[in-house]
Amino acid sequence: MENFINAVINFSNWLWGIPMLVILVGGSIFLTIKLGFFQFKYFPFIMKETFGKMFKKSEGEGTVTPFQAATAALASTIGAANIVGVPVAIAYGGPGAVFWMWIVALIASAAKFSEITLGIKYRELNEEGEHVGGPMYFLSKGIKSSLGKVLGIIFSFFLMLEIIPSIATQSASAAQTAATINIPSWITGCALVILVGLVVFGGIKKIANFTEKLVPFMALLYIIGGLIIIIVNITELPKALGLIFKHAFTPFAAVGGIAGAGVAQAIRWGTARGVYSNEAGMGTAPIAHSAAITDHPARQAMWGIFEIVVDTLIVCTITALVVLVSGVYKTVPIDQAASMPAVAFQQLLGNTLGGGIATISMLLFVLSTIIVIAYYGKTQAEFLFGAKFSNVMVIIYLLSIILGVYGGIEFLYNFLDILLATIIIPNMIGLLILSDEVKDLKDEFFKNPKYYNPSK
Repeated sequence: MENFINAVINFSNWLWGIPMLVILVGGSIFLTIKLGFFQFKYFPFIMKETFGKMFKKSEGEGTVTPFQAATAALASTIGAANIVGVPVAIAYGGPGAVFWMWIVALIASAAKFSEITLGIKYRELNEEGEHVGGPMYFLSKGIKSSLGKVLGIIFSFFLMLEIIPSIATQSASAAQTAATINIPSWITGCALVILVGLVVFGGIKKIANFTEKLVPFMALLYIIGGLIIIIVNITELPKALGLIFKHAFTPFAAVGGIAGAGVAQAIRWGTARGVYSNEAGMGTAPIAHSAAITDHPARQAMWGIFEIVVDTLIVCTITALVVLVSGVYKTVPIDQAASMPAVAFQQLLGNTLGGGIATISMLLFVLSTIIVIAYYGKTQAEFLFGAKFSNVMVIIYLLSIILGVYGGIEFLYNFLDILLATIIIPNMIGLLILSDEVKDLKDEFFKNPKYYNPSK
């Protein structure tokens, strides 16, 4: 078993080196150039259309509101990776991994915009009258050859499988954090199974209503708690930022809970954790966004950039700074890296309040993520094998919660990264092939005063 685990880790490290950098980052750079660096050029307008219009009624066809679709997608992106994925990346890739997380987020915005745009364009109505879409639809319908159908099936099949270790890593992270305030793993696992099971069978409307209320609350709770720690340790902030920028380009020597890491490891862990956190290029976001009420695909796609800002540039950054300014990276063992934020909260606010904030935030993040990704997996199973089999997969997903609370976190993350690559590759191939369609839709939106009017 040890040889198998080592083989998985070694292959994962190789795969998330040059190969995935070329596919994901290279593909996102191509899309950024193709779309005229729109995520930078129109950034103020995009923020005004998202942050500024969260609760505005939308026009057009769809099943749920744009904000509900965004919070459903955010429920998947704001998860354990924001609290424990970041310290794991720092532990194995050094502080410089945070810098590469930022870079991937900014560049990969083009990929997320593209996949949501195509998701809206090629969405369909299912038997229940709900709008459904995602890569499995735009790959098979948009690419006019057998390649499109093959890519759609590959994406759908491997996403269905990828959800299993993804859920396991979420529950493993929750169990580690809950253990810091002496909650047994079996209790954490059973509670998650019951809560997820109650919501996930309800479909996208029930999930959207649930996440619309939960996501803003859980994000604000964690952000406020993290900012308190950063402010109290404000004198350490310049040093923390210095570590991030310096060790993005220079090796980091082993210290406390951080392994010695070279630049390649910083890039590898920063890229992988950044992608898993904000899901840009993964193809999962358009599954949620395809249900949104909107008058144009590009308008809804801007919510994808909103997600990246909230998820990576705000929440993940706060976690990284909490870990670095508090100094817990010097004391917490590397095999317990996931608990670093919880330890930082406890050091400042005490075991009860600090541990409670960290644990509640983690459990809410994990709960919302598992609910949404289980729905993603269910839709893939339905797309491939029909509605009855999709319910079987939901049961398997619920069982993977229990599996996760007893799994080794490094092995789970490395195995997850391998499956993550199997869905990113067909999705990115499709985005590149269909990039002309995305460009046409982007131009149609931003060159038409009906849609793009910065003065309003």
